[in-house]
Amino acid sequence: MAKLLIKNGRVIDPASGFDQVGDLLIEDGLFSGIGRDLIVAGADLFDATGMIVAPGFLDIHVHLREPGFEHAETIESGARAAAAGGFTSVCCMPNTSPVNDNATVTSYIVERAKRNAVVNVYPIGAITKGSMGEELANIGSMAQAGVVAISDDGKPVMNSRIMRRAMETAKSFNLPVIDHCEDLNLSSGGDMHEGLVSTNLGLRGIPSCSEDVMVARDLLLAELTGARFHVAHISTERSVKMVAYAKMKGLIVSCEATPHHFALCDSDIRTYDSNYKMKPPLRGHGDLHSVIEGVMNGTVEVLATDHAPHAGSEKMQEFERCPFGITGLETALGLTLEHLVHPGKISVKRMVELYTTNPARIMNLPKGTLAKGAIADVTIFSTDHQWTYDVNRTQSKSKNSPFDGHAFKGGPIATIVAGQFVWKL
Repeated sequence: MAKLLIKNGRVIDPASGFDQVGDLLIEDGLFSGIGRDLIVAGADLFDATGMIVAPGFLDIHVHLREPGFEHAETIESGARAAAAGGFTSVCCMPNTSPVNDNATVTSYIVERAKRNAVVNVYPIGAITKGSMGEELANIGSMAQAGVVAISDDGKPVMNSRIMRRAMETAKSFNLPVIDHCEDLNLSSGGDMHEGLVSTNLGLRGIPSCSEDVMVARDLLLAELTGARFHVAHISTERSVKMVAYAKMKGLIVSCEATPHHFALCDSDIRTYDSNYKMKPPLRGHGDLHSVIEGVMNGTVEVLATDHAPHAGSEKMQEFERCPFGITGLETALGLTLEHLVHPGKISVKRMVELYTTNPARIMNLPKGTLAKGAIADVTIFSTDHQWTYDVNRTQSKSKNSPFDGHAFKGGPIATIVAGQFVWKL
């Protein structure tokens, strides 16, 4: 019987409320106990003194690019990047080629992940065929094949009737609907947030209202259908307030924030660096503070990376021509500590909840807990370890990050999946 004893760490399990220094025992890939001064014959030991021992982190918004765009990322490389960032599970978006809009592609992703991924990979299926927004995908067959949610991600469903039908169908299969909320008519041609900075840089703007109107529409449809609705990468003040109001009214809604949307704003874009180009774009100071406030008051229940790798040949073009998106798996924990935990905006325990218990609940996954008998996925991290992010040492196949050379205080130390170390510092 394989045994691993993690000693002397601060063990945090938000699902049970457990938070104290102690030992965590894993036997045959399952949690078998938490206690003080445990002595287990024949167990491998890991000394976690001064570290946090938490349930495995879950990122519900990742782009693994396979099939179709393996030059930018693969399931294998993306999973390695996830492990290096402290994530034991990821949910991958359907914007592949072909689009994950049918059971065949879903099954391909599931099987490839079983063979090649060092972390758990859960596919998200498309809402519409080809993510074209015109005809519903075969949601039922995808659900049987293993999708855990539906989303057209970067191609928001503009047709409100189609979106209503998607929510009704998803409800029947108990799947959350995730939307990249953007009115493409309002944002068309834009490269960054519309405001004084975009004017000064001479770049076309994407107004905040392009997100706001779609969040409002989707919340109305969620109220109408009773569906489980999740706002991806929320970025504006009004959107945060609308979600808060919807939650207060009892709707089954949730939202996520990305580290780059609470760490950066549009004024950080000064050099036309394409690594700062993303969707939603980096917003103004007011929006950034509203996102942080949403995390603090519970409106934002999940932190997710929106890890969006692009090959250098694609990303290193003029700002107006390059694709949107940045990598994020390996810097997420460091950025969260820097901008939310160290300034005292949230506690370490709250941060763990945002990366474990809450995303697992929203996606209806058996993760995010240290309960006895559960599969032993563990994230071990430090709040004071000094390190510097170097894109040339990334586990991802792509290097499109604005945080290259950034010095961090705190980050992942080890990642354990089903009782096995898949990454160590």
